[in-house]
Formats: sequence, structure tokens, C-alpha cells
Amino acid sequence: QVQLVESGGGLVQAGGSLRLSCAASGGTFSTYAMGWFRQAPGKEREFVDAISWSGGSTYSSDSVKGRFTISRDNAKNTVYLQMNSLKVEDTAVYYCAAGRLPGIGSGVVETPGMYDYWGQGTQVTVSS
Repeated sequence: QVQLVESGGGLVQAGGSLRLSCAASGGTFSTYAMGWFRQAPGKEREFVDAISWSGGSTYSSDSVKGRFTISRDNAKNTVYLQMNSLKVEDTAVYYCAAGRLPGIGSGVVETPGMYDYWGQGTQVTVSS
């Protein structure tokens, strides 16, 4: 079993930045692709960003492309989400997830059911 714990959320002004972290334990982190999802009140869980097991491939949703960057440090068993130019509509609980995905691209990374393990989430609030 893999345990995932998110951290780094908080309150930030629109246009500001935050870096989220997701620490993994209990498994072989380097063999899993990792994803970030978010869920706002009254909304379905939404895909944000994903990265391959090696870190060589990434895929971002259109809503965050150019503003958010996913990365990982396998030596530290940690995946990151650097969020820049934050907007009020980015406000949500952010979740990290791990899975053995067949690829990093459209039609694969966006589906929550493709991931086997999930963290508890961290709140990001962007004020105007």
C-alpha cells in the first residue's frame, strides 16, 4: 500500500504563487505515475496535472497550462505542484494520486479511476 500526504496549501492573493508537496511512503514511488486533481465546493473532482514515473513526461489541463508545473524528486519520494499566477477559480481542495498508468496523455491521466492511491487533500484558497 502507498500512503500519500499533501501539504503546502493556504491562502494567497490572485496573481500569487504556492507550491504544493505530496510525500509518499509504503511503496516503490519511482514506479508510479503521479497526478494532481482538485475539487471545489459543488463541483466534480477535476484533473490538473500528471507526470510519468521517471519525470520525463508531463500533461497539464488546459485550465492550468502555462501557470502550473508538476515535478517529482524520486530520491525524496515527493511530487510537487508549483502554482503561479493563481486565479480565484483555482480555489479548491487539491489531491495527489498515484497509479501505474499506460501513458501520460489525453484520455488517460484525466480519469480518477486510473489512479490506485489518493492523499487526503490540501486546501488552496485564492482571494481577489
